[in-house]
Amino acid sequence: MASNVSGTGSGTARSSPRTGIGSGWLVFAAVLMVFGGLMMLFQGIAAIAKDDVFVVTRHYVYQFDLTAWGWIHLILGVIIALVGVALLFTGATWARVAGVVLTGLAMLANFLWAPYAPLWAIVLIAINAFVIWALCVAPSPSER
Repeated sequence: MASNVSGTGSGTARSSPRTGIGSGWLVFAAVLMVFGGLMMLFQGIAAIAKDDVFVVTRHYVYQFDLTAWGWIHLILGVIIALVGVALLFTGATWARVAGVVLTGLAMLANFLWAPYAPLWAIVLIAINAFVIWALCVAPSPSER
């Protein structure tokens, strides 16, 4: 009884072919991963090179040497940025899974880092939360 305006007939919508990784959410997550990874990298460099810049809190349960925190952030930042680049250019499922796992670890590392640089840690936790959300809501390759 009802006619289809677009002329496809059976009532199914015709999808346009997509190029690239195919989802705005995936691009959003990949770009945030690259920038978040670079910010963690710079945070790690600052902690390694100038660990006297940070205020050391007393009686902190997860207290490490600031140089150790610097190396943790530097390594995580490099890996996150590289996975973000791989996700941006390939959109591979392994990069999505690695992105969720790595940004989850980055959230944990920044939570433990919070007494040393609270505002910076909160910003990076929020960025990583957005990355995880975007990676989880982006359509899978079979849905494109």
